[in-house]
Amino acid sequence: MKTRAAVLYETGAPRPYAQSLPLVVDEIDLEGPGPGEVLVEIVGAGLCHSDLSVVDGSRPRPLPMVLGHEASGIVREVGPNVGEFSSGDHVVFSWVPVCGRCLYCASGRGAMCEPGNAANLVGTLLSGTRRFSDSRSNPPQACSHHLGVSAFSQFTVAAQESLVKIDASLPLAMAALFGCAVMTGVGAVVNTVSVQPGMSVAVFGMGGVGLSAVMGARAVGAYPIIAVDKIDEKLGLAREVGATHTINAETDDAVAAIKDIGGGGADYVFESVGSEVVLIQAYQSTRRGGTTVTVGLPAPSKMFSVPALSIVAEERTIKGSYMGGCVPRRDIPRFIAMHQAGILPVDKLQTHTLRLEEINAGFDRLALAQAVRQIIDFSG
Repeated sequence: MKTRAAVLYETGAPRPYAQSLPLVVDEIDLEGPGPGEVLVEIVGAGLCHSDLSVVDGSRPRPLPMVLGHEASGIVREVGPNVGEFSSGDHVVFSWVPVCGRCLYCASGRGAMCEPGNAANLVGTLLSGTRRFSDSRSNPPQACSHHLGVSAFSQFTVAAQESLVKIDASLPLAMAALFGCAVMTGVGAVVNTVSVQPGMSVAVFGMGGVGLSAVMGARAVGAYPIIAVDKIDEKLGLAREVGATHTINAETDDAVAAIKDIGGGGADYVFESVGSEVVLIQAYQSTRRGGTTVTVGLPAPSKMFSVPALSIVAEERTIKGSYMGGCVPRRDIPRFIAMHQAGILPVDKLQTHTLRLEEINAGFDRLALAQAVRQIIDFSG
C-alpha cells in the first residue's frame, strides 16, 4: 500500500528547516503486517526533542528513516499470530518494543528490553524487518523505522509489543502524549525514584517531559515543586500543572534559588533538558542525601563531572531514567486513568496542532523553544 510520510534522508540541514526541508513529505510504500505485527492508522503524532536530535545529527540513526515515536492510532489490520488486537482498537505506541521475555522484561524493567533496544538501534521492527520502502529509488530503498513506531506517516506497521490498547473514549490525537512525554516524565517520578509525599522536587526544563514530571510530583504530594526554565510562558504553564515555585534561569541563579527555597536544596532534582551543563546544575541543586535524576538525552559525546567525594560523604545518588522506568502496558493505562480523574492535566501540554506538511516548520518552533508539544493531527 501507499502511505504519505515524512522521511529523513540526510541529517544536519541548516535552519530554518521550513526552507531547507530536511523531512521530505511524500508517498512511500508500506508492506502489510507480518507475523506478530499490526497495521495502524496514525491519528496523533507528537514532535519531540528526540526526533529533533535525529534531524540535526546529534543522535545518529540509520537513514533514510521515517521519524516519529510519540503516537496514537487505530488498528486497521493484524498479521498472523496476533491475538490481543483487533481492527478498530485504539492504541498508544511504546517507543521501546517490550518483548516480555528477556532478563530485563522478566524483572519488570521493560524500558531496558534487550531485543527491543537492539532493534531500535538498527532501525528495524522487533522481528528485524523493515516495512517501509521508497519506490522512487531503483531498486526501491528500504526506509528504517524510528524506535519501532515511525509516527510521521498516515499508516505504519509495528510489532504488537510496541502497542498498548487504550480506552476508546479518550481523545485520540491527544492520547499520543502518553506514549512519550507523560510516560517519561511522570514515570521518572513514580517509578524511577518513587517520590514520597512531602518530599521536595525541582525540575529543570519545562518541555513536555519536564512538565509531566511536575504533574507527577503534584500527583504524589511532593512539596515544594520547583520549576526551572528560561521562558516565562513555560514557567506559567508549570504553575498551571502543579509547580509551587518557578525560577527563570535566564535572570536568576537557579542553584542558589533552589537551595534557598528547599533549605539546602531539593530532595529530588530532575534534569529534562538533555544538557550536561544543566545536569551539573541539577546535581548542585540536590540536597545532601538527595537524588539527581537525569531524563534528558544529551549528545553521545558529552560528558559531565562532579566532585567524587560528595557522592560518598553526602550520600548522593545520580540516577538515570529511560522511558520513565515504565512497563508501558501497566503504566500507560494507569496514567490515562489519572488524567481522566483530573489528576494529570495532560491536555495542557499540547500547544500547537499541525498538518504533516507543516512538520519542518514545527521543528523550527521546537528548536527555538516556542512550543511544548505539537501534535500532527491526521484525523482532519
